[in-house]
Amino acid sequence: MDITFNEVSYVYQPNSPFEHRALNKLSFSIKSGSFVAVIGHTGSGKSTLIQHLNGLVRPTEGEVTIGDYRLKAGEKNKHLRELRKQVGVVFQYPEHQLFEETVAKDIAFGPLNFGVKEEEIKQRTAESMAAVHLPEEMLDRSPFDLSGGQMRRAAIAGVLAMEPKVLVLDEPTAGLDPSGQQEIMDMFYRLHKEKEGTTILVTHSMEDALAYADHIIILNHGEVYMEGPPLEIFTQREKLKQVQLDVPEVIEFLTRVKEQFGIEIPYTGQSIAELAKELSQLVQRGRVHE
Repeated sequence: MDITFNEVSYVYQPNSPFEHRALNKLSFSIKSGSFVAVIGHTGSGKSTLIQHLNGLVRPTEGEVTIGDYRLKAGEKNKHLRELRKQVGVVFQYPEHQLFEETVAKDIAFGPLNFGVKEEEIKQRTAESMAAVHLPEEMLDRSPFDLSGGQMRRAAIAGVLAMEPKVLVLDEPTAGLDPSGQQEIMDMFYRLHKEKEGTTILVTHSMEDALAYADHIIILNHGEVYMEGPPLEIFTQREKLKQVQLDVPEVIEFLTRVKEQFGIEIPYTGQSIAELAKELSQLVQRGRVHE
């Protein structure tokens, strides 16, 4: 589903002493099937942006288009229920939203409330459990008897069971250790490729944005500050520093290699360890000199 924000503004508590303009004439487009990372410091408008994607809030000004659905300032939308079938949101700490007696009931809750038939719910539940790498034996267990990582995966399975065409990830690795962070992000990336849907990742991790996204949108004070392909964005160190954002470690490494040795190593998704090995091999072959 293509997504377009056209001159979108959103104001909290308008005409009051607490009035706050969270988005200011925000315009951008996201192509169907893309993996987009939305980045910005606290207060940049990221959370307000994603609340527009499934109609939790409507624009104060402007228009949001998600596929065939339109949210426009001053207009009521009669199709929010249908829109919310298409847009799944994984909020921070999704395990906090678990509440049913069993994992199976929790996963089935969303589809059941949208009128999905029982047999199809069973199929979706099995597929969602497989997608998040949880064994089906856990379906009859209380979600509160699971480990923290398992609880998060069970909560994510509940979102996947809705079969959304757009998956919004709001800091999905918050609170996880580095190993757990990579596992979760690898899982989302694999699902993105398999389902061929649209994925929108809101993150503070420059490394995740570089590793998984094919397009970056940086917000600042509710406006688009920069957008483009990851390598194009993350090589603009000074512009990033102006909005308190860091360059990913791997890009910093490549920049220092170029400055010290005068060569460019093409970045194709390598880790720092892999790049260090490439550099070592170049040095050994006598291709680089201090």
